Amino acid sequence: MHIVVAAVGKAKAGPERALFDSYIARLPWRVDLKEIELKKEMSVDVRRAREGEALLSAAPDGARIVALDERGRSEASDAFAKRLGRWRDDGVRDITFLIGGADGLDESVRKRADVILSFGALTWPHMLVRALLAEQLYRAHTILTGHPYHRA
Repeated sequence: MHIVVAAVGKAKAGPERALFDSYIARLPWRVDLKEIELKKEMSVDVRRAREGEALLSAAPDGARIVALDERGRSEASDAFAKRLGRWRDDGVRDITFLIGGADGLDESVRKRADVILSFGALTWPHMLVRALLAEQLYRAHTILTGHPYHRA
């Protein structure tokens, strides 16, 4: 399985980036981070639309698209792992997770997404969302393989 994490913004060296890298290094799946950077000298609507286009273009053809959005639905780690396991078992080769910018995701992204997930009603810093996603991917892998990391 190949996973793409497409995210608006460029991660600087620091604890959030280190945490993301640490969890990704533990996975047996190939994970590529594609960072989207646009000039900020445009209106919010135009920037959000361009970010949406760039995020969607980062997904390989035929990829399952998972948008991370505060308006999405919350899912337990077991359910998240089962979804990934189902996709893996069904032969899905590519999964792309999309993380928008400070102004959220464009409606075109929400419409194209196969799944819209939320990490809860709280607002999270975008760089921390990457680390949360990486941890949940690792947790899903451990659930699928019966590793004791997940003790729920």
